[in-house]
Amino acid sequence: MDGNIHSIETFGTVDGPGIRYVVFTQGCLLRCQFCHNADTWEIGTGKQMSVAEIIEDLSSYLPFIEASGGGITVTGGEPLLQIPFLIELFKECKKLGIHTTIDSSGGCFSHSKLFIQQIEELLHYTDLILLDLKHINRKKHIQLTGMANDHILEFAKFLSDRNLPIWVRHVLVPTVTDDPDDLKQLGEFIGSLHNVDKIEILPYHKLGVYKWETLGYDYPLNHVEPPTEEQVKFAEHLLTAHWVKPVGH
Repeated sequence: MDGNIHSIETFGTVDGPGIRYVVFTQGCLLRCQFCHNADTWEIGTGKQMSVAEIIEDLSSYLPFIEASGGGITVTGGEPLLQIPFLIELFKECKKLGIHTTIDSSGGCFSHSKLFIQQIEELLHYTDLILLDLKHINRKKHIQLTGMANDHILEFAKFLSDRNLPIWVRHVLVPTVTDDPDDLKQLGEFIGSLHNVDKIEILPYHKLGVYKWETLGYDYPLNHVEPPTEEQVKFAEHLLTAHWVKPVGH
């Protein structure tokens, strides 16, 4: 079983607990204006890598990963565009006792019978999902990502119903995703979920702008500066206002 892989980071520290072996998959449906991995958008490209290749490489880092309470994180791009590959990869990881995490926007979630069957099987081998909630407002979500958010919010509820642990992530972009009313509404939505182990505010940055320029794309947020520490703390206050951490997680 091969996957379309963009790149691999062997000592990741920001994509889940502990030291992570981070696999960046190729392909995404969203076109987020602040994306720092625009080079992962194109579907069907990237390097073809087998599950066996990844497991062999990952195994050489296991002592560091295990000592730190880490594991493997598959991000992107959008990993859920390649669910059959993820199932086989995570099956092999579980044979080795490796903690498994998916970083997803939920952008390809659907209620089709095949998708639900596949995602149900995948979740059986998944310990944690980092769920990127870009915007709670439907119209603003379309402006920001090119796609509505109805199915993404449904995905969050789907995971909550199955009590699969998630970390909610929200990129704080001044003038774009920091409206107090939107943050309050997003906080209320997060509070309605029963499986949120952590809420992460990711301050907007411009580290990926060069990728847009290299690809010949016009970067739409050139005029926006990163948020201040005070803005981040204010957003954190609103997003955690209704959050009740699950017992035992």
